[in-house]
Amino acid sequence: MKLYLYTILILILVMINHGSCDSTIRVGHRVSLAIPLEYNDGFIGRAFLMDYGDDTKQIEPSFRVALSTEANKGKYSCSLEVFLGDVKVWNSGHYSKFYTSDVCFLELTEDGDLQLKGPKNWIGWRTGTSGQGVERLQILRTGNLVLLDVLNQIKWQSFNFPTDVMLWGQRLDVSTWLTSFPRNTTSFYTFEILYNKVALYLNSGRLKYSYWEFKPSKNRNITFVELGSKGLELFDDKHKKMAQIIASWKVQPVRFLALGNRTGNLGIYFYSSTTRKFEASFQALNTTCDLPLACKPYGICTFSNSCSCIRLLTMKNHEVSDCNQRVPSRFCGGGTTQVEMLELNDVVTVLKDAPKRINVTKTTCANLCLNDCKCVAALHSYGDYGDPSSEQCSLFWLVAGIKQVEKGSGLSYMVKVPKGTSYHHNNPSVKKWVLIVVGVVDGLIIILVLGGLVYYLVHKRRNNLQGTNNDT
Repeated sequence: MKLYLYTILILILVMINHGSCDSTIRVGHRVSLAIPLEYNDGFIGRAFLMDYGDDTKQIEPSFRVALSTEANKGKYSCSLEVFLGDVKVWNSGHYSKFYTSDVCFLELTEDGDLQLKGPKNWIGWRTGTSGQGVERLQILRTGNLVLLDVLNQIKWQSFNFPTDVMLWGQRLDVSTWLTSFPRNTTSFYTFEILYNKVALYLNSGRLKYSYWEFKPSKNRNITFVELGSKGLELFDDKHKKMAQIIASWKVQPVRFLALGNRTGNLGIYFYSSTTRKFEASFQALNTTCDLPLACKPYGICTFSNSCSCIRLLTMKNHEVSDCNQRVPSRFCGGGTTQVEMLELNDVVTVLKDAPKRINVTKTTCANLCLNDCKCVAALHSYGDYGDPSSEQCSLFWLVAGIKQVEKGSGLSYMVKVPKGTSYHHNNPSVKKWVLIVVGVVDGLIIILVLGGLVYYLVHKRRNNLQGTNNDT
């Protein structure tokens, strides 16, 4: 009951502040947000402090700034956030969360430093702008949260600290990136601005593999990118636009670009006045199986966008395991005699940028992975027209992004497994079994569809016969 009352009080605080929002907070201003005494998973409390415009008088949502607290892993985090409508577009705790108890304070100090504090004035986050003549905190029409001096010069801005969203008018220089963190995994996604391309990456520990990229023509170098009304624009060192990712043919202007924390897909969004919500006018990846974590690490994404597992026998009771269950992520220390390569025909990985060797046979490729204890998978391609000199071998330290491809692709994906665990490995029909496993979900769907069609036709014919008998 106490926690329920806390929730109501915070919701009331949100509504009161939203009704009296301004676009500016001046030095000396301090606001507090109560933290629930008891932990409640899923709890979110927000006090809206500033906004740009008035949603009640606008067709499109406006920007709002909030002091927020959120339940996270048994504790409560406190952060400063920027919203476009209901979409969170910036968060002070995106990379490093500030955990506190009892209360959270936001203060723009007299010497111009914006701070988040907990009890006993413990500072959990700050802009580091003391002594720079800061006069006020303001939200601009672009959604850029800025600290300004008396001459309206920007001393700090949220645009310089990108999270997982890029707003219209925002610029990202080379060697900067957006980052998103999916739940229940240590892996994370990045959208990176490089000299020769912009690309999406899956990061796992120190490992990094790209899974989508866009390169300017003629090998021209990128200096910075900017989100314009029609899409993402790429500029050279003379500030001349040299390429563009066009978002859509739609009339509505682009509002933001986002890196999805669940899928890792890159999307560019506009506001639809018809549906009254933000919709994607561009997505880097248009099919589920092109996503790096569409399935579990040892799962295969099939043509029906469903996941099928590479089944292995466990050493204990010879039962079939599920996906990556009981499959070690590292094989160092056991020696090459304890492992073997399991070949999966007509299967590839969406991960790129792995170390590659040319003029390598499939057997040699497998041995290269077996002799490298950090290698967990290998991809072999037969090259053009069966030319042995164009055969290539890529070695991976991560198993992910596996998907089914058409037969005859000339690609062979091999995963490293403990010796004796591959299902029916000594059977000469291993390759056939793999194809059946990959297609088992698709096959079941086809059977169900055909079965339903047969049932419908029989049922319809029976009803027609009954109708005919009744007429006679």
